[in-house]
This record gives sequence, C-alpha cells and structure tokens, in this order.
Amino acid sequence: MTEEYGIHNLPFGIFSAGPGDRPRVGVAYGEHVVDVGRLDVPGAEALRAATLNPFMALGREVWNAFRQSLQDILSRGEVDQYLVPGDRVELHLPFEVADYVDFYSSQHHAENLGRILRPGTPPLPPNWKHLPIGYHGRAGTVAVSGTPVVRPSGQHQDQGQSTPGFGPSASLDLEAEVGFVVGTPSRPGTSVSVAEFEDHVFGVCLVNDWSARDLQAWEYVPLGPFLGKSFLTSISPWVVPLAALTAARRPAPPRDVALLPYLRDDDHPWALDITLQIRLNGELVSRPPFAELYWTPAQQLAHLTSNGASVRTGDLLASGTVSGPARDQRGSLIELSSNGAEPLMLADGTSRRFLQDGDEITITATAPGADGSRIGFGAVCGRVRPAIR
Repeated sequence: MTEEYGIHNLPFGIFSAGPGDRPRVGVAYGEHVVDVGRLDVPGAEALRAATLNPFMALGREVWNAFRQSLQDILSRGEVDQYLVPGDRVELHLPFEVADYVDFYSSQHHAENLGRILRPGTPPLPPNWKHLPIGYHGRAGTVAVSGTPVVRPSGQHQDQGQSTPGFGPSASLDLEAEVGFVVGTPSRPGTSVSVAEFEDHVFGVCLVNDWSARDLQAWEYVPLGPFLGKSFLTSISPWVVPLAALTAARRPAPPRDVALLPYLRDDDHPWALDITLQIRLNGELVSRPPFAELYWTPAQQLAHLTSNGASVRTGDLLASGTVSGPARDQRGSLIELSSNGAEPLMLADGTSRRFLQDGDEITITATAPGADGSRIGFGAVCGRVRPAIR
C-alpha cells in the first residue's frame, strides 16, 4: 500500500477506467482507486457525478459522515470488489472551478520579489502585513495536472527598448502553491469568519500558477496580473479532505503588526505543516515550507468575504507562491535564479534562468497525518511546449 494514500488520507478525484468509461468520483487508497459511488455511503448519488461539485455542496456534516463510513468499510476489508488499479485509470479535473482567487501570502516570497524588482525601496508594500493581498484569476484556464504548458505570447518591453514588442515569453516561470477548494457556499452580503473556515472549505490541492514574468512586468501597473498569468493554472488531480490535515495544523508564524479583529486567529490556527517539493526535469530543486506563510487560508477566506462577497461551491483559493527563508526553499525560478542574474545550476551541467521548451515541472507535497502517518497530495505536472506561431 502507498503509505501516503492510507486510511487517514482518502483524497478525492474524478477518474475513468478505460475508453468509453464515464468519469466519476473516486477516492485514492493505496495503489487503487475506490469507486465510491457504488458503495452504500452518505452522499452516494452525488458521488456518481463527473465532478466533485455535487458532493462538495452537501456540506461538512455529509463529508464527515462519508469519511467515517468509508474508513469503517476499509477497516473491515469490505471494499475489494470496488477497487480499480491506479495504473488503469485516467484522472480528470476534479471539480468545476467557479471562481479563482490567487493570494500573495508568503512574506519570504514577497520580500524576495521586492528586493529583485524594486531595489533600494522597502521590499513589502505598506499594506502587506495588514491584509492578505490577492487578485481574481481566470477560472476557465485552470486545468488538471499533465495539461501541456504552451508558451504564451504577449506584449513585453525588452531592456533598452522604448516601445513594446509582441512575441513568445522569454521568462516563463513556475509558482508552487497550495489551493483550497470551497464546498459550502456563503450568502451574498455576509462574511465568513476565521472560525468558520472548515465549515466552508472542503479540501486541499496543489497548484502551479504558471507565470510569464516579462509579460507580467509590462502589464501589471496599475491593475496587476492579467495575461502574464491567465494562460494556464495547473492543479493536482487529487483533493485532500480538510479533515485529513488535523495533525498538520500549526500556529501561524509570529506577526509584528497588530491584526484587525476579523483577521485574528489565535484561537483558530490554520497554518499547515505541508512541505512541497519542486522538481525540474526530475531533479529536486526546492522544498518550500507552507507552514512559513504569514497569512493562513482561514484569514484569506475571511478577508475575501469581509466586504460581503460570497463564495460558491468550486471556488479555488490559491495561497500564492510558497517560499521559505533558505535559498533551496524558494517557490519560483525568478527567486531561485535572482531574476536570471544567478542562473540555477542543474546536475546535468546545464542551468536555467527561466523555463525552456521541453522542461517539465513536477510539484509534490506531504504533511503529517493521524497516528504518525504521512499525507500525500499527489503531483501537479506540466511540460513546456513551444509557443503557437
């Protein structure tokens, strides 16, 4: 059995088993996928759908009842006839993305970019430690792991040029992130408190928010990211239920600025001890620690809804790039290569400033689980293809 997909994890995905087979909800267990829609469990009808949204919309009470029921069935060994070998399945986009919001919650990442892009000025903007900064992304270009990364084209202004040109990005980058998937919606005009986080968030996935840094640098003033980000965001095919991460919860890092009441989280710590691994063409190049993030996902959700904006089933909240204090804990190539000034050296003798055509990025992650187990998140992968001309 694959330890990271044991009885204390049970991540959800959408699978099909061969040509003509209909996609439906499955749960990873060891080397197999459990065809859970065939079981007599809470929410069984919703589990026969081709997306997780109907099941996620049933709410926390049903999620927990299903989890307990499935764990009981697995413990009794009554599931063999419902197991599909993992090497025989195709995994699909696990949920229909309603809205996509990307945050900027790692102080280490924000300070690294500030020093790189705005030398001689304070690395953090004055509002950074008072609120979780974020932007609304493009839900329609969120895709499942394995989707090719076609190098985007767009406007960019090369150094020494007075006017922009148009063409393929020369500064294609990765961003290793963690995503939180909303199950239970909120009502418009109301807010979700930090204490209510687990009533609304169903689970966690991995995210690679691919970024064209040269397009981004030219367009982001005054409104922020647009075409430099919108071409593709990749997510892992497995969604780890929030209930599987109880043992991974930690207090947030110390803050040196007093938080406004709606963001205070002393009694509801939602930092998570998740360690990501970034591999470039199979070589491990970084291990970003998610627990280092200044803003927790509960604070992100509280801030997102603080003006009365509602969340819907299938909303995706991404953490922003996860980076730690050490050089080998940085979550993007712009940091690992100091914006190309210090190329990242690889074991094969080559180096990278940014991604080249043919490069493959794989992001994985693990966290502590119950009874000393390890929780795995699967992988989010993508290979870069040349721009379409």
